[in-house]
Amino acid sequence: QVQLVESGGGLVQPGGSLRLSCVASGSILSINAMGWYRQAPGKERELVARITSEDSTNYADSVKGRFIISRDNAKNTVYLQMNRLKPEDTAVYYCNANVRTVAALRSFEVWGLGTLVTVSS
Repeated sequence: QVQLVESGGGLVQPGGSLRLSCVASGSILSINAMGWYRQAPGKERELVARITSEDSTNYADSVKGRFIISRDNAKNTVYLQMNRLKPEDTAVYYCNANVRTVAALRSFEVWGLGTLVTVSS
């Protein structure tokens, strides 16, 4: 089994920064794409940022120029550096990874439990 554990959420003031981390553990052969999603109360879950195994990235329009996604393959970790945070960034942020394991014949999606980011003065 594969587990994703997010960390780094918390309360910050508008204009501040946070760095989220997500560590994958388990019997992993390889991790393909990894990404961050978020869901605010009463809102649909949305893709925030995504990074492929080739380090190609894409971002939601609302975070372009402010957020940076990166990964450390040696640590099975993906990061989300969030800068110039706005109140509308407040949400639970979920880590996602497409993973290939020893036991599974095909890759599959794994989700973390989420970390809360609150942007408020």
